[in-house]
Amino acid sequence: MKEQLNSNQLSEQLLLIVKMGKSSDELVIQLEQLNSEQFQRDLKNDQYKKAFWINIYNAFFQILRKQRKLEKKTIYTSKEIVIAGHTFSLDDIEHGILRKYRYKFSLGYLPNILASRLIKDLAVSVIDYRIHFALNCGAKSCPPIGFYTAKNIDQQLDLASASFLEGETTVDDAKKEIHISSLFKWFLGDFGGTKGIRKILNQHLDIDSKEHRLVYTTYSWDEQLDNYSEEQFA
Repeated sequence: MKEQLNSNQLSEQLLLIVKMGKSSDELVIQLEQLNSEQFQRDLKNDQYKKAFWINIYNAFFQILRKQRKLEKKTIYTSKEIVIAGHTFSLDDIEHGILRKYRYKFSLGYLPNILASRLIKDLAVSVIDYRIHFALNCGAKSCPPIGFYTAKNIDQQLDLASASFLEGETTVDDAKKEIHISSLFKWFLGDFGGTKGIRKILNQHLDIDSKEHRLVYTTYSWDEQLDNYSEEQFA
C-alpha cells in the first residue's frame, strides 16, 4: 500500500514536481481530497503553517501561470487552489493566512474585517516578516523560490532573508542613503515600520542605518518564472 503523505509532505512534493517540470495532477488531486479535520491538525503551529503555505503559494503560482494560463490581473484573486475541499486564491494564502488576514492595501496596519472564519482558523498566530523574502510572484524583483520544511523553517527563512537582502540592498555613504526593496514600503507594518526596517538591516546585514535615509528601489515586474534558489534545494 502506498504511504499516505501528510499535508506538509504533499506541499513539499508538489513544489519539487513543479520545479522538475513534471505533471502535478496527482498531487493536486491528493491536496484536494485531504480530510479537512486532519489537514487542520497537520498544521498544528506556525512552523507547519508557514512551511506548508509558502510551498503551496510558490508551486501554485507556477501552475496557475504556466499551465492554467491565468493572467497577472486575475492570478492573485481567482480561487483556483483547492485544499481539503476548500478553495483559496493566492491572495487568501498571502494576505489572509500568512499575514494573519491583513487588508491588502493597508501597508500591513489594518486587519481585513471581511476575512472568513476558515481563513482566521488557518492563519498564523504571529506575522513573520521573513515570508516576504520567500514568496515568489513570478516577477524579476521577487525573491527566488526556496524549499521549506516545518522542521527547518526558521533557518530556511533566515537564509532566504539574508540572501535577498544582500542582493537587493546597497549603501551609498556619500549620499547617506540605503537603497532597499520596495517590499519594505508595501508591507511597512509587517516589518515594524521604519524603525523595524533599520533593525532588520542591522540584524541580517550588520548595517548601522541611523545616519542614512532609506530609499525604496523601483520594483521590476518583468516576468521571470522558474526562478529557484538552488542553494535551498541542494
